[in-house]
Amino acid sequence: MMTDFKTLERIHKAVANRRRLAILSYLKKEKEDSVGKIAMHLKLSLKSTSRHLSVLLSADLVERNQRGVEMFYFLV
Repeated sequence: MMTDFKTLERIHKAVANRRRLAILSYLKKEKEDSVGKIAMHLKLSLKSTSRHLSVLLSADLVERNQRGVEMFYFLV
């Protein structure tokens, strides 16, 4: 039971940020995209975008695939 609360807490913290919500909305529309294109679309730095994507990844809301040197993210 405690694990369920921790999972819910992690998800709530992940979506309690407008930029992360914008990333989720963007990925819902685009299905999948690279960190660079997500950052460009949302007018964020690569570092900031990567940090937000890391939080979403930790909450199991997104997954990623690496292709060459680029990382692509998509909704779970």
